[in-house]
Amino acid sequence: MSNPIKVSIIGGGCAAMATAFELTRPEHGGKYAVTIHQQGWRLGGKGASGRKAPSQRIEEHGLHLWMGFYENAFRMMRECYAEAGRDPETCNLATWEDAFKPDNYVGVTERTSSGWANWSAMFPPAAGLPGDPFSAATPFSVPAYLTRCLLLLKTLVTSVQDRAPLAEVKGGTSLISALTDLASATIGGVAADPAASAKRAAAYAKLTLSAALSEGLDILSHALSGGGDIWRAPPKGQLSALITSLSMVLRAHIHSLTAKDPEVRRVWEIADVVLAIVRGILRDGLIFNPAGFDAIDHMDWQDWLRKHGASEGSLDAAFIRGSYDLLFAYENGDITKPSMAAGQALRGALRMFFTYRGALFWKMQAGMGDVVFAPFYEVLKARGVEFRFFRRLENIGLSDNKGHVKTLTFSRQAETPEGYDPLIDVLGVPSWPAAPDLAQLTIGDNAPANWDPESRWETRDATGAEATAETWNVQKDFDFTVLAVGLGEVPLSASELVAANADWRHMTETVGAVATQAFQVWLTEPVEALGWSDPPINISGYVEPFDTWADMRQLIEREDVSPTPGSIAYFCSVLPDADYPSQGNPHEAAHAKVRGNVVNFLNKDVGHFWPAAVTETGFNWDLLAYETPDEEQDQGAARIDSQFMTANVNPTDKYVLSLPGTQSARISPLDAKFDNLTVAGDWTACGHMAGCVEAAVMSGRLAAHAISQTPRLEEIIGYDHP
Repeated sequence: MSNPIKVSIIGGGCAAMATAFELTRPEHGGKYAVTIHQQGWRLGGKGASGRKAPSQRIEEHGLHLWMGFYENAFRMMRECYAEAGRDPETCNLATWEDAFKPDNYVGVTERTSSGWANWSAMFPPAAGLPGDPFSAATPFSVPAYLTRCLLLLKTLVTSVQDRAPLAEVKGGTSLISALTDLASATIGGVAADPAASAKRAAAYAKLTLSAALSEGLDILSHALSGGGDIWRAPPKGQLSALITSLSMVLRAHIHSLTAKDPEVRRVWEIADVVLAIVRGILRDGLIFNPAGFDAIDHMDWQDWLRKHGASEGSLDAAFIRGSYDLLFAYENGDITKPSMAAGQALRGALRMFFTYRGALFWKMQAGMGDVVFAPFYEVLKARGVEFRFFRRLENIGLSDNKGHVKTLTFSRQAETPEGYDPLIDVLGVPSWPAAPDLAQLTIGDNAPANWDPESRWETRDATGAEATAETWNVQKDFDFTVLAVGLGEVPLSASELVAANADWRHMTETVGAVATQAFQVWLTEPVEALGWSDPPINISGYVEPFDTWADMRQLIEREDVSPTPGSIAYFCSVLPDADYPSQGNPHEAAHAKVRGNVVNFLNKDVGHFWPAAVTETGFNWDLLAYETPDEEQDQGAARIDSQFMTANVNPTDKYVLSLPGTQSARISPLDAKFDNLTVAGDWTACGHMAGCVEAAVMSGRLAAHAISQTPRLEEIIGYDHP
């Protein structure tokens, strides 16, 4: 066999792992020799987690949940666990089913005239499991989505029947006419027979509102499933007119009930938005537009829904606000500036609610580092991938003609000896420590006390001296490069590429990223004892500075804390740019800001979820469970320092935004701006352009395709998504 092609992957997040996993598949026969360069001691990128000694508490960058539509991510994760072949007798997370559990109970909070209220729902399990092979027909098509929208509307209308009596259709001539015309166009036969058409109209006039709406939705579903040609050649304005009529009748009937019954109002808000989606897809011609949903990415999500008839009340509804919170979709982190590209928002919403399998959400049963990146490390290491930890990229050097990458320059943060093992065992789970294992490094335990090799502003190595440079040269050390760092890092370590190429420059100047904040608390009592009466939940849309809470009680058995806490809770939100300095090292100031936010939130706002956790003077700080006896001397709010909080201000840790008018500026892994370099990350043009695991894995698979022509593009689920 000829010498293998040497591929240097820079970064250790999901995109990097996906690229390495694809390039080192056994079917390649060792054609690619992969080296992963990673700053610091652990893999994970924004998904890195660590175990803090001595209790082995899990510390995350933030809240991480996998969604049931993450087909590429789950398929790869399932393959990884199968290949790892962990022994269930010795490993508590031996299979992917051990590591991920379905979680269908979710909610949002809404502000009412009497204060905040929770709105929660149990989503029914869907057929199959994420990552299962698809049949010949996949759900990723606009007609399939429209059919599901209409089925959802029918379900919503039916649910209203149980809340209040329905009147006969009054003043419904337009609705009856639209139903008759639609039936004529889609079912056929009655259009050429005036008597039959009149008979059908008379029959509709006798229907109750619910039955009339149900009939109209059935006709539309029939058309979508191939019962007519109306979707390809609809009578001018007919479909839009019908949807508008449905909206008007629903609004007229339900509006009078909403003040008396919040459940009816919530049903109407969802129905109103779904109707706006259907109208918008039809009016904007998205079914056959070659750009697909990207054709509306110049608009904000709320503005697009407003354009197609969604009411202001629906646009301000909790589930719409929650969608912005879920994606940290606030320009510059400013919560007064919600901003999300309409096309990607539409794609994400339809995939999230209509293509999930098994469960809407899947909760990891340990930290993301334990569940995702430890098995990836084990499998890739066994395949022969070389891991060079403590190597931070400083510069990508171009050739004289600016056509290809000539050099890679790294800061050498520490030296690892032969046999270096970055993982530790925690209760039978291979895990990443929350700090580097200095005893394994060649300098022993003499590192500076405040040494942070994951910080962009740390220039020292493990000895406290200024880190020295290490340069890799093309042909000698590498043939191809995959840049898989976070977007915020690109203009810093790839400045030559940005200067040499207008598209790279446009991307870094246009595509936005924002810092995030998160905190975790271990409580002495179960949340039920604090006043929470519902099942364990993931809930968003709450007040800032922490709009999202997840009950993470499943982690209690994965940590070695004594005494055992009663509950674990994670909170997260966006961190505004204005809350930390833009120049120099912002870590200290940003952490202080987040700490203050945590204290204020617990004192003033957490009582909505846990009323028994607060008194007239604020939060009961005695509820915070200590990690070690030494911390018991802390009193009052000072006890918060026994918990965990983070300000994710490192450039590579920032969350990429899907701002209107910016999606087209993203660079694709398939777009070879430089001969021997491709990119990978959730900030690339990858078919699902949002900050999430699925986007990162799709991008990593595309990067592998750019180098090896595998996997085939049609094997990347959803890449050809509308």
